[in-house]
Amino acid sequence: MAAFQYRAIDADGRNLTGIVEADSARAARTQLRERGLFPVEVAASGSRKSGIGATRKLRESELVLLTRQWAALLTSGLTVEQALSALGDQAERDAVRHVLAGVRSEILAGYSLRAALDRFATSFPMIYRASVAAGEKSGELAKVMNQLADYMERRDELRRKTLQALIYPAIVALVAGLLTYVVPQVVSVFQSGKQQLPWLTRALMGLSAFLREWGWLLVVLIVGGITAFRYSLREEAVRRRWDAWLLTLPLIGRHLRTLDTTRFASTLAILVGSGVPLLSALDAGRQVVVRLPLRDAIGTASDRVREGMSLSRALGATRRFPPLLIHMISSGEATGQLDQMLERAARLQQGELETRTAVLTSLLEPLLLLGMGGMVLIIVLAVMQPIIEINTLLK
Repeated sequence: MAAFQYRAIDADGRNLTGIVEADSARAARTQLRERGLFPVEVAASGSRKSGIGATRKLRESELVLLTRQWAALLTSGLTVEQALSALGDQAERDAVRHVLAGVRSEILAGYSLRAALDRFATSFPMIYRASVAAGEKSGELAKVMNQLADYMERRDELRRKTLQALIYPAIVALVAGLLTYVVPQVVSVFQSGKQQLPWLTRALMGLSAFLREWGWLLVVLIVGGITAFRYSLREEAVRRRWDAWLLTLPLIGRHLRTLDTTRFASTLAILVGSGVPLLSALDAGRQVVVRLPLRDAIGTASDRVREGMSLSRALGATRRFPPLLIHMISSGEATGQLDQMLERAARLQQGELETRTAVLTSLLEPLLLLGMGGMVLIIVLAVMQPIIEINTLLK
């Protein structure tokens, strides 16, 4: 049976949408009529010909929870189709049910899980689909889904910590922005005198006048610039230069390199340990790497391995990967325990990544608070300096 999305009208004239399982679209319409509904549109779930649920997208938090539950169901022995059915039954939002039903329908039609997820690319990121493809290829889908759930939970936790760190500075920045409008009203009292206002006060008043006059244009330019930049990253050449620049940054570059290295090593460990040929494992591992220069380096290393070079020498020659990973791969090749050494390297890289992430997030909030505090101090000084000067003149 396949899943069909429908739009129908009930006896009271209300528009209803949902999912029904049937052998064909005709059988689905029959079921709807038996329920007292008049079907307006019925299409296979996930069909590109239908607009029903086409724009539905999973939220980040929903995808994290879904992945963890999916991993648990697969580990307990359920098939992919059974797991999708169970997840769809307990989903709270229609969008989640529509997406899961669409994926299940594609699988029942004979497509692989990766191909089914590709039909819903807006809900499942590229890294997600590439990891699933690696799990299917190795026969260790449950293990890969668990790793993917761990990765997504860590990323979601980092995002939440970052947002929490930004809340208080954002409030302070908002207050400071309001003060740039209020300060000129306060300082205007002192402009009636003959003494010249301090340079800091004049500068703040100039900034306030600029924001009142051209603030809207500044917002438009910032939003437009960000949008144009995001669209430009869709060009592979532009994105490659951007990724290469990011990897050269002192702190961010090392963090991004470690993140990709961890994913690559853990994926390669699963594939090699499952008996997948090394070249096929390298190709699958390359797909889970986000930064294009690192992905290119893996492609170059794969070509050298195909020519007979060892994996450790091939990766080391690219000078893109941490020495720790290269040495552990070399040790694994020498001892015949490549999968175990790769898994150990992934754990070590993950530990380093978590430590660095904890340090960065712990430093972010105080640094932002210092910056916002400095902004408020400048505003207060701009207001107080004219008052202090007037008091001095009166004495």
